[in-house]
Amino acid sequence: MQQETMIKMVLDAWTVHISRASKLFNELTDEQLSHEASPGRNTGVYLLGHLAAVHDGMLPLLGIGEKLYPQLEEVFIKNPDTSGLAKPATKDLRNYWNEVNKKLADHFSGFTVEEWFQKHSAVPAEDFIKEPHRNKLNLVLNRTTHLASHYGQMLYVK
Repeated sequence: MQQETMIKMVLDAWTVHISRASKLFNELTDEQLSHEASPGRNTGVYLLGHLAAVHDGMLPLLGIGEKLYPQLEEVFIKNPDTSGLAKPATKDLRNYWNEVNKKLADHFSGFTVEEWFQKHSAVPAEDFIKEPHRNKLNLVLNRTTHLASHYGQMLYVK
């Protein structure tokens, strides 16, 4: 029962933060998203792409499948906003964000309690024996915190 409660708490937090971020991304115009969160910081477009790329990277880590948009990694994870690399259209980034998070949500509802406490794919089996907290549920918790941090930056774009 405690594990089920823990899972519910983490997934509820994830859902709330996804909803807040999605609402904000939908409220902001493409023009607003082109602005920096503060001088010298990331633009809203970069943050949207970065979050879509990070969430897309969760698919293989959780054993759900391959990334839907692997091309985002080079632009939004491996390089800074100021890299000069061409970015996809904002309209496309909005769609990527929605599609990735829909796929995650669809699979989250099907995971068993046991599956949530299994290692994610980036953790070697020998490490997981020593550090069982490096599981799928903890990955979602970590990504929720990451999303919350960037959501705070996005508020400055608004």
